[in-house]
Formats: sequence, C-alpha cells, structure tokens
Amino acid sequence: MSEPSTMAESPSQKPTAIQNQQQGQELANVGLRERLKHFTFAWFLCTMSTGGLAIALAETPHRFNARYLLHPQHFKAAFTHPAESFFLGSFFLSISVIIGCIQLYGVAHGPAYHWLISTLHVLYWIYAAISLLNSILQYWILISCSTVRPIPYSPSLFLVGYSAMLTGTIASLIARSQPEERRLAIVVSGVAWQGVGWCISFIAIVSYLRSALDQGLPPPALRPGMFIPVGSCAFTVVAVIGLANVLSETSSTGYLARHPTAVEVLKILALFMGIFLWLFGFWLFALAVLGNVVVVGRMPFSLSWWAFIFPNVGFMLSTSAIGRELESEPVLWVASVMTVLLVGIWSVAAVGCVRAVWRREIVWPGRDEDKIIIAVLKNEVTTVSPVHSCVLSRFQLQVFFRVVNFKAWVLSTVVYY
Repeated sequence: MSEPSTMAESPSQKPTAIQNQQQGQELANVGLRERLKHFTFAWFLCTMSTGGLAIALAETPHRFNARYLLHPQHFKAAFTHPAESFFLGSFFLSISVIIGCIQLYGVAHGPAYHWLISTLHVLYWIYAAISLLNSILQYWILISCSTVRPIPYSPSLFLVGYSAMLTGTIASLIARSQPEERRLAIVVSGVAWQGVGWCISFIAIVSYLRSALDQGLPPPALRPGMFIPVGSCAFTVVAVIGLANVLSETSSTGYLARHPTAVEVLKILALFMGIFLWLFGFWLFALAVLGNVVVVGRMPFSLSWWAFIFPNVGFMLSTSAIGRELESEPVLWVASVMTVLLVGIWSVAAVGCVRAVWRREIVWPGRDEDKIIIAVLKNEVTTVSPVHSCVLSRFQLQVFFRVVNFKAWVLSTVVYY
C-alpha cells in the first residue's frame, strides 16, 4: 500500500490551481501563535546590533548634542540544527551589549554609583562563565547531535566565538572603573577570553574563505553576513588596546611590580598588534562591501541585514581606539564618519525589518531560519543519513535536555535580575 509523498513526485509535476488556492487559504489563516513559533534566535541580532550602536555612539570621538511552553519540541530541536543553533550566540552577545551599555551610560557617562560598579563586577564574571560554557556546549551538541551532516558553513558560525570574545571587550570597558584590587584579575581574564574567542573566530574565517572559494558568494539575502568576520578582528583590537591601557592606570603589584617595564611594553605591543589586525579586518570589510554592492536592489530583507551594523560597530571602535593611541585627528574623524553611517544603516535595517514582518516575509511558516527544523519535526524531509545519525541512549538524552533546560534557566535568571 503506497502512501502519497511529495518527495516522490517528478520535477515536471506542478501543483494545480486548486492546490495553490488551498495553500493560500491555509497561510491566510495562520494566527499569532503560529507566527510566534517562527520567532528564531536570529532575532537577537537586532538587539545585539542596536546595543552595539549605542556603544558606538557613546565612544565616538566627536559627539554632538542634537517560545518554549507552546512548542517545547521545536525549541529543543533548535539547539541541534545548525541553521538556528549558531544564532544562539547572538543572545549572549545581546547580554554583553547590555553590560557594556550599563558601564558606558551608567558609570563612564553617568552617576557611577558604588553599588552599580559592584553589580557590573558580578555581572562580568557571570557572563564570562556562561559565555565559556556556551562556547563549549554549543560545539559539543552540534558535533555529537547535529541533525545535518556535514554541517555546512554559515556566517552564524562566528557568533559562538563572539560570545566568548566579547568578554574581553567588556573587561576593557569595566576594568578602569573597578577598584584596583579587582582590575588585574579582570584584565587577565579578559585577555584569556579574548584569546579563545579570537582563535575560534580565526578557524571560522578559514571556513568562510574556503566556502567562498568553493561555492562562490552566498545568496543575495545572506550577503550581509559577509560582514560578520570583520568583527572578529575589530573587537580583538578594541579589547587588547583597552586592557593594556587599564594596566597603565593600575598600581604595580605582584607581576607588574617585579617587571616595572611590562606595562609600557604591553601598551606598545597592543597598539602595533591592533594596527596589524585592523588592516586584515579592512580586507575582510572590503570583500563584504564588494559582495553586497553588486546585489544592491536585488537583496530581499532577511534578519542577516542586522549584520550590517554590529560587526562594523567593532570596526568603528577599533578605528577610534587606534586614533586615540596615535593621537591622530584624521583617524578619529574617520571613526566619527563611520558612526554616522552606522546610524543611517541601522535606520534602513529597522525599517526593513518592520516592513518584512508586516508583509509576512519573516516570522511566517516556511520563511525563517527554522523552516528546515519544522520539516524535520513533521518528517517531511530527511536531513540525516544513517551513518551520521546521532544515536543517544536514554541517559544521554536526559543529560542533554537537562543541560539545555539549565542553560535556559540561567539565561532567564540573568535577564530577570
């Protein structure tokens, strides 16, 4: 007894007008609950980019006065499918942006209450622990339980390294306002986390270039993702220069007391390493610009449009940091011009995002990052061969979902408090 299957139809068979009408009626009846099911991790790119723009505005050299309860199976599947799983890193990046904005607008350019400074110290270490745990578990889950083999390259691959790497950037922001007895620990940990994040991102850069050489440029809707590698270099420059400057304002104790010239040497190394990486970041930036310019007017909106902003926020911050160290007014003006451009691009992305939601181009069945996950859960497609399938025992499944639930609980607790 044969069952009807869409996979068995020949390519020449086309849906009839009646079938198209029925499908249109089904989509027209999609309610808010069904649409919310397609609210994916990629939406955190919006908060990440918006908060990143706030950091850029605070640090620009020339400022002017002018779904789990409703769809638990779908939620759990999002952790094991790379199409959406990698975007989980954007959630942690959004948290890092919140911490950075608290420092800049509440301490550096705000009242700098003592309790707020202590709160930032606690938030920093919580974020450092969670970001490192995420960078480990997310790769382990995909390596052992991914529903796709081989895992294809995606620009979202960088977000896992970003979540750990931004710990170093946060350290460079908050360390200066912390009591001196806390600074050295923050600086050392910031360097360590920045190092692991940069190494993960550098591996992803190799995958990015290999994929581009083998398969060519990504589809027009995904071209903005070409800017994501730029942030790897840029935020490393910001963190390294910032952490070296913090040491110069810290009293010499322990290692620094035994090596009195270490601070000056580290500042020189940080600056020249920053310049070294900045040009590499510009090279990646130029490739991304060329890749997007050739499809202007043919680029439908997708959530990857937010990648126009956040990586380039890092590029602006790195330019500003180098300009301040070199005391170069032209370089600082370049950073200010970049800030103005970022504001304009953010406005375009925000309008495009609202327009796409209104026109049902996103947050709609079959039109988001989770469309493959939905098909897998409905057994409409097969994405895993028997050789590569993830075979887990009952105990392993229990451990896996407990880890997932624990991470969700930690995230909700951090956001609540």
